[in-house]
Amino acid sequence: MTVVQPAHREPFEPPSVSDPAAPSGDGGGPLPGLPLEAVRRPLRTTRVTSRRPARKWLGVAVISLVLIGGVLFGRKRLSASASTAVPATSAKARTDQVVGLGTILPAGGVVTVATPYGAGDARVAVLKVEEGDRVERGALLAVLDNERTLLSAIEAAKAGVRVRTASRRQVTSFVRASRAELSAQLARANVAARSAARESDRSKALWESGAISKQAYDQRRTARDEAAREVERVRAAMSRFGRGSVYAQADAVVAGRNVDSAKVELARAKSDLARAHVRAPIAGTVLTVHADPGERPGSQGILTMGNLEQMTIEVDVYQTHIGRVAIGDAVTASAPALDRALIGRVSKIGLEVGRQQTMDPNPAANTDARVVKVTVTLDAPSSVIARRFTNLQVTAAFTSRSGDG
Repeated sequence: MTVVQPAHREPFEPPSVSDPAAPSGDGGGPLPGLPLEAVRRPLRTTRVTSRRPARKWLGVAVISLVLIGGVLFGRKRLSASASTAVPATSAKARTDQVVGLGTILPAGGVVTVATPYGAGDARVAVLKVEEGDRVERGALLAVLDNERTLLSAIEAAKAGVRVRTASRRQVTSFVRASRAELSAQLARANVAARSAARESDRSKALWESGAISKQAYDQRRTARDEAAREVERVRAAMSRFGRGSVYAQADAVVAGRNVDSAKVELARAKSDLARAHVRAPIAGTVLTVHADPGERPGSQGILTMGNLEQMTIEVDVYQTHIGRVAIGDAVTASAPALDRALIGRVSKIGLEVGRQQTMDPNPAANTDARVVKVTVTLDAPSSVIARRFTNLQVTAAFTSRSGDG
C-alpha cells in the first residue's frame, strides 16, 4: 500500500543580487528577493512504500493458499475413505474380536495319579509303565512295597474262613446226630411209657381183686409216671435242635454267622490289597512319571496322564468380553512353538468369574484380571499337532457365528 506524503520544500536561500535572471517586480523579470532556481523549478512530491503493510498482505496470501490446499486434501481423503468402506468395516471387526490367553490341555484335563487311600508311607516297588505309554482304564500302573503285608493278611483271612466253615460243618453234623439219637430215645420212651401204663392198669385190677398188695400197685403206678416224664424230657431235648432244616438250628445259625464274618474279613483283606496297586483312573497316555521304584511319591503323585486323542484349549476370557462369546464360535489359536494355527470351536463356557490363571509375559499386563474359563475343542488335525504341547500357552482369537454371517 502506498501513501502520498506532503511535498518537501527546499530550504530558502536569499537571491543573489548579481543574478541577471532574477525576476523583476513588475512581472517581466525575476521577482526581487527570490533565486532564479526557485522560480523555475516546479514543486516535487515523493511517494514512499511502507514495508510493514506489504508483509501483512503476503501473510494473508500464504494463509489463503494453505486453506485452499487443506480443503482439497480433505476432499481427497473423503473420497479415498468412501472407496475403502468395506476394508474399514473389516478393520473394525478385527478391533472388536475377542482375544484371550489359553493353555493346551487333553480332554478332561491332566490327571494326577497318586497313591491309593490308606497306602501311608509306602514306596514304589515296581513301575509298570513309561512316559508315552497308552493304557486303558483300570490298567495296573505301579505296585507299592506294602503288597507283601497285604497278601499275608489275605492268606490269614482265607484260613479264618476255612476254620469257621469247618466249625459250621461240625455243628450241623452234631445237630443231625443229636436229632437221630433223640428220635430213638423218644421212640423207646414211648414204648416204655405205654408198657408202664398197661402194667399200672393191670396192677390196679389185681389190687382191687386182692391179688396183690397196695405196695405192688403203687410201684407199677410210679413206673408208669416215670415213663411218661421220660417221654416229655426227650421231646424237650428234640425241640432244642428244631424240626426244620439243620441250618435253622440255633447252633448251626451261630456257626453260619461266624463263617459270614470270616468271609467279610477276607473281602476286606482283598480290598486292602488295592492299597498296594496303583491303577489308571482313565483311558489315556502317561505324560510324566514323578516317582521311580524305591521312591516315596510326593505331592505331585506317581505320574500324570491325559486323553491325548482329543485336545482342548482352556482360555481365560475377560469378564467384559464374555458376552460376545457363544457355544459353537470358531477359535484360532497360535503360539511361537506351533508350525501353524490350531482350529477349534467353543464347547463350554464357565459359570463362574475368577482370577486369571494364565499370565501374560508382558510386565505391563494386568495380573489380577477377572476372567471366565472357556473350553475350546480342537478339530482332529489340530488335536494331532497339539498332543506334544500339553500346557503350552497360546493366544486364542474368537470369531462369532454372527460375525461370520
